[in-house]
Amino acid sequence: MSARTKLDLFTPRPKSIRYILGYVALFLGSMVAKISVSGRDNIPKEGPFIFVANHFNVSEPPFFVYALRKPINFLVASDQVIEWYNYWAVWLYGFIPTNRTRLGPSTIKMAKKVFDQKEVLGIFPEGDTQSDTLRSAKPGVVYLSTLGQVPIIPMSIYGIKKGLWEYIFTGIRPKISIRIGKPCGPYSIPKDRSKREIALSDIGDEIMCRIAALLPEDSHGQFKNNPLIKKFQEQNEPSSEIQHNSE
Repeated sequence: MSARTKLDLFTPRPKSIRYILGYVALFLGSMVAKISVSGRDNIPKEGPFIFVANHFNVSEPPFFVYALRKPINFLVASDQVIEWYNYWAVWLYGFIPTNRTRLGPSTIKMAKKVFDQKEVLGIFPEGDTQSDTLRSAKPGVVYLSTLGQVPIIPMSIYGIKKGLWEYIFTGIRPKISIRIGKPCGPYSIPKDRSKREIALSDIGDEIMCRIAALLPEDSHGQFKNNPLIKKFQEQNEPSSEIQHNSE
C-alpha cells in the first residue's frame, strides 16, 4: 500500500461553500473565455448522478463547474503532485481523494455519502492530463456507478490549450466548447472476479466512446474509428443543437 499524502486528508467543502464557488466559476469563465455549452437539457433535475469528462488540461475543473451550475464532489488522484499555484483552488473547493490504481474504503465511503445525499460526483476517468487525446478509463468510475446504481452523464470540454492563469494574465479569451451527452447506465458487473475486470474494461471503453462522441475526431485518441462513437453521436444530435453562449 502506498504511503498517505497530504492530499489524502482532503474532503469536499460543505455544499453551501461549493455552491458559492460555483458563482465564482461563472464569473471567471465569462471573463477568461468565450464558452458555449450544449446539452444542459440532458442533466437530470435530481441526483444522484456521476458526470464524466475528458481530461486534457489541469484547468478543466472550473469549466466543469461552469457547465453544470451545481455543487460537485470531485474525485481527484491523491498520488499526484499539484503545483503551488493550483493548490489553492483544490484546497478551496475540496475533493474526494482516491488512488488511481485502487479505490480505498474511504473513497467508497465518501462516494456513497454523495449518492445518499443525492448530489453530483465529478470524475475525469482517464485520471491524468498526459495527453490531449482520449485514453482508457480507470475502472473506478464504472465501479462507483454500479455500487450506487447511479447513472453516468458524459461531457466534453474542448479548447483549453493553456493554464487558467495564462489566460487571465494575457487577456486572450479562447473559444471553449462544452457538450453534455445523454445519460447512460447504471451498469451491473458480474460477481465473479475473473469476469468483473473484463466487464469493467468494456464498460469503461463504452463510457470513453460516449465522451468521444462529443469531441472533434482528432481528439478521439485510441478510440478513433470505434463504431460506438457514431452510434452515440446520433443519440446526442437533438441536444447538440441547443446552445447557451457566454461572450
